[in-house]
Amino acid sequence: MNPKIECQCGAVQITASRPQPLSVYCCHCTECQKQSASAFDEGNTLECYFCKTCGVRVLHRSVLPDGQGKPYLSVKGGCVEGLSWENAEHIYTRSARVPVPEGSYQTVPGA
Repeated sequence: MNPKIECQCGAVQITASRPQPLSVYCCHCTECQKQSASAFDEGNTLECYFCKTCGVRVLHRSVLPDGQGKPYLSVKGGCVEGLSWENAEHIYTRSARVPVPEGSYQTVPGA
């Protein structure tokens, strides 16, 4: 069963297109620190999607230098019903404010 993606107030409700996410990240970049945590390509332009009622950013898509969006969306983990963080990878650990597991990524894997 595909999980439900929902904003804080419930006005935005989406069913995920797949039963499991491609990746789960605990992002420590400074942008995520400012807004509360998600996977994020530092320095890239983003198309962001917010709930018009409660203002929660539900998802975003990175935009490449040629103006094309990447072929996937990044969903805020806190908006995904029942998401398991057990195997989440830590990224952008240089700017982490708390200790992170050894072997975590300084940036996004493959970037």
